[in-house]
Amino acid sequence: MAKLIQEISVFFPAYNEEENLEKTVLDARKVLQKVAERWEIIIVNDGSKDDTLKVAQGLKGKDGKIRIVDHKANKGYGGALKSGFKAAKYKWVAFADSDGQFKFSEITKLIEKIDEADLVLGYRISRADSVFRKLFTFAWALFPRIILGMKVKDYSCGFKLIKKKVFNDIQPLVGEEKVTQIEMLVKAQRMGFKFAEVGVHHYPRKHGSQTGANIKVVLKSISDLIELWKKLR
Repeated sequence: MAKLIQEISVFFPAYNEEENLEKTVLDARKVLQKVAERWEIIIVNDGSKDDTLKVAQGLKGKDGKIRIVDHKANKGYGGALKSGFKAAKYKWVAFADSDGQFKFSEITKLIEKIDEADLVLGYRISRADSVFRKLFTFAWALFPRIILGMKVKDYSCGFKLIKKKVFNDIQPLVGEEKVTQIEMLVKAQRMGFKFAEVGVHHYPRKHGSQTGANIKVVLKSISDLIELWKKLR
């Protein structure tokens, strides 16, 4: 029998995910009804240009425990993470990518660790991404490990369970895009919060395309990482 969690907020950052969002949210809803006493789902629509918001509104109409945070303009992944955490009302906050590359049922693996950690981080057992993206992510992840001492297996895995207290205590967060997660983890590590890591499966994206390797995003992230290093050294 799966371990129960008393209360949990779950949010899904979504940018142009009209084809993936409904299944992702409904799958999560089905799981949460079994493993949580109190729960909510927050869809963070990050300035989508397709019908993501319309799909989100339809889901909200079906269940009052589903809420929407709507960015009129795109704020990037980091901005979506900040909005999701700020909107969350429960002690534990989970987030997962809305593209369907994770099975939300594996949240049970993360919940199993809540008595021993403040942050439970998923790491991808086998990444279902292109060779280029895998190489890029590997190279990019070396920087925060070397210059900031970050000690996690897969910092960018979009499936995590974190206490709301951690988010509140590590403020302010100044990084954007990819750097937001790095800043969160490094600050939490330096403040002595406890970490646990759990392997999760990663599946190919069925619809839409990824934006994380966009050259503008990459250059902005490098600039933000340098600024973060200056502030934290």
